[in-house]
Amino acid sequence: MHVLITGAAGMIGRKLTERLLAEPELGGRPVTKLTLHDVVTPQSASLAAPTPQTSILPIVGDISDKVLVEHLIAEKPDLIVHLAAVVSGEAEADLAKGYAVNFDGTRLLFDEIRKAHYGARVLYASSIAVFGAPFPDSIPDDFHLTPLTSYGTQKAVGEFILADYTRRGFFDGIGIRLPTICVRPGAPNKAASGFFSNIIREPLKGEEAILPVPDTVRHWLASPRAAVGFFLHAATLATQTIGPRRNLTMPGVSVTVAEQIAALRAVAGDKAAALVKAEPDETISGIVAGWPQTFDASRASELGFLADESFEAIIRTHIDDEHGGTAPIQA
Repeated sequence: MHVLITGAAGMIGRKLTERLLAEPELGGRPVTKLTLHDVVTPQSASLAAPTPQTSILPIVGDISDKVLVEHLIAEKPDLIVHLAAVVSGEAEADLAKGYAVNFDGTRLLFDEIRKAHYGARVLYASSIAVFGAPFPDSIPDDFHLTPLTSYGTQKAVGEFILADYTRRGFFDGIGIRLPTICVRPGAPNKAASGFFSNIIREPLKGEEAILPVPDTVRHWLASPRAAVGFFLHAATLATQTIGPRRNLTMPGVSVTVAEQIAALRAVAGDKAAALVKAEPDETISGIVAGWPQTFDASRASELGFLADESFEAIIRTHIDDEHGGTAPIQA
């Protein structure tokens, strides 16, 4: 099986690559080739010592470049995981860049797969940002798409194209509406949602973290490990069980920021929790105010997608995956 991952240098792309190299099989088929695309060369410990049964081809370039996209699809990869995107805060700040990557890049990729017309499985990383307030208490999959950000608008358009191209038989697509991923490893990025990770990641290292929103803010979260699991499950899912509505809201954990900090205190103690400092930011607060808080993800759950058990479990997963099972700062 040949797997193409766009945005492979990003956090989910790196972790998905590592998982596929550690377990190079999907649905009983060996993963024989990984094409890894991004605007920079993907880096990970696994790539330094790849398994002999899986060849790796890194391709660097802009997903909105038609020639590059033609090259990505030329060998007709069996599974295409489309992760390449400009994150929410950057897409809002730089309208042209957001539309070039999140809209034009997705359209070019889907169109090239359409023209090849060979039955590829396409997994599209969408977002709960496709929904906009006002919301019901719990948001179902079929709630109308009325995004309140440019990023959400761009992701919603991708969902529509995926559904239409799947309906017409150009490819076999599944849209994965990701919760906000937390705790993200590494340095902070330009996502407006970055603080959800920052207020856990930095205190676990003994560093101060800034909280730009009230601690009453509630949001829908999932760990990076759960996100990788969503894509692996979707890669082999019998799509006739999904029906015509191919875009699925993934299960997650709905918590307030105060509950996040309480979970941090339970895992790492008062010293870690005290490192979270409130500094209100009106721009971020305004963006977050239009985001959904709680979902009815029963449809995805019935299809076998698995969420984290709790936010405390999300923190412990981060410690396991990024700190060898022991937090640098202790209770």
